Amino acid sequence: MVQGIWARSRGIGQWLTGHAGWCLAVSLAVHVVAVVTHPTHPLDLRVYREAAPHVLSGGLYDYALRTTPPIPRLPFTYPPFAALVFLPLARLPWGALVALWQSLSVAALVVVAVCAVRLLGPRPGGGVRQRALLWAAAGLWLEPVRHTLDQGQVNLLLGAVVLWGLAVPRAAPGRGAGVGLAAAVKLTPAVGGLYLLATRQWRAAAWAVATAALATALAWGVVPRESARYWSTLVTDTGRVGPVWSVRNQSLRGAVARLLGQDITAAVVLWCVLALVTVALVCALRSAVRRHDLLGVLVAVELYGLLVSPVSWSHHWIWCLPAMIWLAHGPLRGRLLSRVALALWAVVTVARVVPYLIGAEDHLVHPGAYPALLAWPGCVYAGCAMLTLAAVALRPAGRDRPVLAPDSAPERDRSDLVGG
Repeated sequence: MVQGIWARSRGIGQWLTGHAGWCLAVSLAVHVVAVVTHPTHPLDLRVYREAAPHVLSGGLYDYALRTTPPIPRLPFTYPPFAALVFLPLARLPWGALVALWQSLSVAALVVVAVCAVRLLGPRPGGGVRQRALLWAAAGLWLEPVRHTLDQGQVNLLLGAVVLWGLAVPRAAPGRGAGVGLAAAVKLTPAVGGLYLLATRQWRAAAWAVATAALATALAWGVVPRESARYWSTLVTDTGRVGPVWSVRNQSLRGAVARLLGQDITAAVVLWCVLALVTVALVCALRSAVRRHDLLGVLVAVELYGLLVSPVSWSHHWIWCLPAMIWLAHGPLRGRLLSRVALALWAVVTVARVVPYLIGAEDHLVHPGAYPALLAWPGCVYAGCAMLTLAAVALRPAGRDRPVLAPDSAPERDRSDLVGG
């Protein structure tokens, strides 16, 4: 029965792939209608726009957008270089800025899908473009993507920069610069450097460090006071970001805080869980590198970064899209674990489980123990990520073969290849 359902789903998938362009057009049209009829209030975009000019006057990290509980203040939490990048936003009328940001973010989603499929490597029968367009059409309705669009977040733009740099340029400077530039704007993309190290792209990794350092030094030269303040104290102050225990935070630290509280026992459990996840990452990287599975390496690295980060808001989890692409089309797509992980990602992101939990959480009376009925479902993204890491870590069966031979890697030079 399961095989029959899977066969029918594959048939539907093939039909949709053949009409990928139309699927994307319909998805975009429905998105536009939704935005026009139910306009959102992109608070994060307002923070970018209104905080950026303060970087020149010296009050960047004193600024905070006043909102409603449970997070009544939204301060600027990125490095000073990000504020310099956002400075032009203050010149645009608000309506024009929202439309432009939406358009750029949707275009970035397409770039993410195209580059993720490209990292899968050459496939028999081709269909790379159609598959990427179809995933872009579907990705528009995943909860992390919707949340990013609704809040005016920068996640999709930075994800596109990272993935484009890793999937398109042939030379090491181009591959490393994307990771370094994104990390200079927001610290979390720096985990992409692990991808370069795992795939033995030493020169690209050096270029990533150099790019991030150059951008940071540039900001330091322009706004030394704000740079000194951020890098000396604020960079480690997670309290400015928001409540770690909230279900909005889908990292392991957030999950443990909801399940066990924030006492010493919870801290010990957290460290044990982080150690276990690190072991899982090492196993996943070893398995993916051995089969020259570039997208598998990247998915493992990015999900690991989201898991171990102190704060991973649900909109940070846009990397669920490349993860789902790998689970659906990667070299281990036929394994039961891959199918289960893909199905769970689809259910929790399309059904918008986390926003429903957020709505329930906002009606809680604090302080007090976090209700178990909310705490356990609140681990959904972490659970999906762990299942995906386990799927990547599986050893290929006899019929499985590398998806990308080193000699055919379009973006590698001969001295910077997986497995070196």
